[in-house]
Amino acid sequence: MPDTSPNLALPYLLPAQAQKHVTHNEALQRLDAVTQLVVEAFAATTPPGSPGIGLVWGVGAGATGDWAGKAGKLALRVAGGWIFLDPLEGWRAWGRAETQLRVWRGASWQVLPLENLSGLGIATTSDATNRLSVVAPASLFSHDGAGHQMKLNKADAAQTASLLYQSNWSGRAEMGLAGTDDFSIKVSADGSAWTTALSIAQATGVVSLPAGAMLGGAVPYTRSNVLGTVTQSAGVPTGALMQRSSNSNGLYVRFADGTQICSHSLTASTTAAVTWTYPAIFAAAPTVTGTAQATVLSCVMLDALPTTTAATLSARDKADARRADVMRLTAIGRWF
Repeated sequence: MPDTSPNLALPYLLPAQAQKHVTHNEALQRLDAVTQLVVEAFAATTPPGSPGIGLVWGVGAGATGDWAGKAGKLALRVAGGWIFLDPLEGWRAWGRAETQLRVWRGASWQVLPLENLSGLGIATTSDATNRLSVVAPASLFSHDGAGHQMKLNKADAAQTASLLYQSNWSGRAEMGLAGTDDFSIKVSADGSAWTTALSIAQATGVVSLPAGAMLGGAVPYTRSNVLGTVTQSAGVPTGALMQRSSNSNGLYVRFADGTQICSHSLTASTTAAVTWTYPAIFAAAPTVTGTAQATVLSCVMLDALPTTTAATLSARDKADARRADVMRLTAIGRWF
């Protein structure tokens, strides 16, 4: 039977041993030292001048004095001298000087392995994809005296670096560099089909709204929809801001507020009034005005009240005689 225990090297009491209390007390000294182990310092090399009984130091390389040649051992101060203990793999010790918890691994006291971890879960469990997982009401990332940056890096342009917002573990919104180096914001109703709401070109900074935009519940006017087909519903514009077109009866311009302006050049007759059919119909009879292009005093006259579709006109001189002058005509009213 060996004289000491296999792990802590505590001396056994042997049969017929004299002064068994000495052996027993040495075992208690060792046990007292290594239970809830605290060392005054790791890698210490110089024995203190007046060490307290029961204090322990981790002896480092190049130690001197009573510790010479004891590198890697634990130096336990006992009455009258030192006891040197060999730490075993996995022993943990709190370093009073370093304010660190360390583990004996291989041949040295090493800080707890917080680098190159395979995963870390805080109040939860990490997995192969979510190697850092946190369950908490909030997470705080603050400055260290100045600013603070959170960096999301990807391998190449085709990969994704983004923030994904989920509802019941199903994606609803995503912002970042999703499969391209352009910044984008995307939304989804089911976590499967995604619509890009905003895109910013990384080369130019140009902002695009591929799905359109609403301001105050309505589509805003932009360069792309200022001109087009003007429409309305119950007096509320639903199409373009302005519409401009022409046909054989002249030119017309419609505005989203309901205003309509028609214009045309028409040659009058010396024998009868002429009818101008507007290029676009009015909602009510418009105001019709015009000028005559003539070498003598001449004016445009309405031979009848205008209707929503046409006006009857003639050009007359000061003697009220009909003339074949060119009339420049304008009708202003509303299209709804």
